[in-house]
Amino acid sequence: MLLLLLDIDGVMIAANSWRRPEILADGFTEFNTNAVMALNKVLTNMEVEVVLTTSHKFKFTLNEWLDIFKARNIHLTKISRLPDNVNHSDRKTEILNWFKQHTSVNNLIILDDDKSLNSLPEFLKSRLIQTSASVGFTNYLADEMLALIEEKQYEYA
Repeated sequence: MLLLLLDIDGVMIAANSWRRPEILADGFTEFNTNAVMALNKVLTNMEVEVVLTTSHKFKFTLNEWLDIFKARNIHLTKISRLPDNVNHSDRKTEILNWFKQHTSVNNLIILDDDKSLNSLPEFLKSRLIQTSASVGFTNYLADEMLALIEEKQYEYA
């Protein structure tokens, strides 16, 4: 199973200051259509656990998160999240702290727009797909992610 450490803002939701995002009935922001298509391209025929890294990760229960993704046409079977960021660490520190607890994990991809991740240790940085915050996740980046998955020879199921 592939672990996908997933941010939301700047990945599934383009961070455009000139456009107010639409809030859906479930109380969370609508995802960018292109990002949804790109993520679904990666998820097709692959068993993936999404590990939420977003600052919103504790805004909803894990079951509510599954419903949020489903309402946006992304069907996940397993979702988890990084621990609560009580120390207000940057994303790089959060991921490093999580990885210290999961050092046996090597089948992971990080999908994020956070520039602090560029200074991750090479083992993790080589698994980073970085988006442009104003654009989000794209079909091109989905292809890049699929190539990375193939290169790392991760188990698909």
